[in-house]
Amino acid sequence: MEPINGPLKRAINVPSFQERYEAMRREILEHPHVQEFLAQHADELNYDNVERNLPKLHEFISQSTECCGCDNTEHCTNYLKGFLPTLRVVRNSIEMDYVRCEQKIREEERRDVANMIASMHMPKDVLQATIHDLSIDDESRVAIAQKAAQFVKLTKETGQLPAKGFYLYGKFGVGKSFVLGALANELASIKIRSVVVFVPEFLREMKNAIGDNTLNEKIDYIKKAPVLMLDDLGAETMTAWTRDEILGTIFHYRMAEQLPTFITSNFNYEELEHHLAQSQKGDIEVVKAGRIMERIKALTVPIEMRGKNRRM
Repeated sequence: MEPINGPLKRAINVPSFQERYEAMRREILEHPHVQEFLAQHADELNYDNVERNLPKLHEFISQSTECCGCDNTEHCTNYLKGFLPTLRVVRNSIEMDYVRCEQKIREEERRDVANMIASMHMPKDVLQATIHDLSIDDESRVAIAQKAAQFVKLTKETGQLPAKGFYLYGKFGVGKSFVLGALANELASIKIRSVVVFVPEFLREMKNAIGDNTLNEKIDYIKKAPVLMLDDLGAETMTAWTRDEILGTIFHYRMAEQLPTFITSNFNYEELEHHLAQSQKGDIEVVKAGRIMERIKALTVPIEMRGKNRRM
């Protein structure tokens, strides 16, 4: 019986195979990136080292070594989407690694930012806002943008969150929710986690949570958020239970722990207090409303927001 390597040797010695092999070898060794790499490591690699690692060098030159700038790494043509091949020498042998391309890094950074913002019933466009996107068409909006930027700057410089947030109030559609989303994204970029909540839907959800025994868990999640943003407070139908057991519990905890809280409302402080005093039963509970307002005032700085109605 003929040894198994006999036919292999004959196949290798076929001129067409040799020619293809030599052509591929020249293509690899004459590639500018390979020549540059071999020149940098000439004192570590010899002829045999290079010959043994021709397959790795071929894999290297078969891919892009620079980010192609595609809009999504799913469109990347490299073997590992979003990764670029690099060469290094380890113990006189050539090794190939893969590193993230610029687009991959951008995508992961965006994903990290998104993961730093927990949302409950908030629109996607609000959650994608940035401070730089804020329309500056009124002095109040200039002041708000400056205060938001200052809040982020102070957090960066001190490594600590300021204890007080903002109470943004103004007419319907002037962009109060947008400010919350912009601020949440700015904080996310410095790894500060925010929970952004649309209050009317949240309070409805709390009523349903009684039935599935998740009420305490959900309240804890909201009240202990590093940064809490409550959107459209005052738009809900108020009951004594939602005011005292839900909002009261959240505000009391955050005031005691000095956790920054941001609130938007169509009402100013005085109007919100009047709203909180009302109940579905028709009772007027001034003292209990006043207690909630004391906590809100301890947690926030009131800022009126003016401007055009952007929803019309």
